[in-house]
Amino acid sequence: MAQINKDTLIGDLLRLDPTVAPILMGAGMHCLGCPASQGESIELACMVHGIDADQVVEELNTYLASKG
Repeated sequence: MAQINKDTLIGDLLRLDPTVAPILMGAGMHCLGCPASQGESIELACMVHGIDADQVVEELNTYLASKG
């Protein structure tokens, strides 16, 4: 089972499992296709969008665990 943290890069996360995109989009990250977003950490992307990084990481890890 894959686990991510706040330092995980958006690009790495999407390569790990592209099906997480709807979770990120639902959190307000609509710029996933932007080249700059690929090099941002989850923490930085959450900060830019004004959302709680811990909550997003928890949701992503719960989703990833459910697939394993």
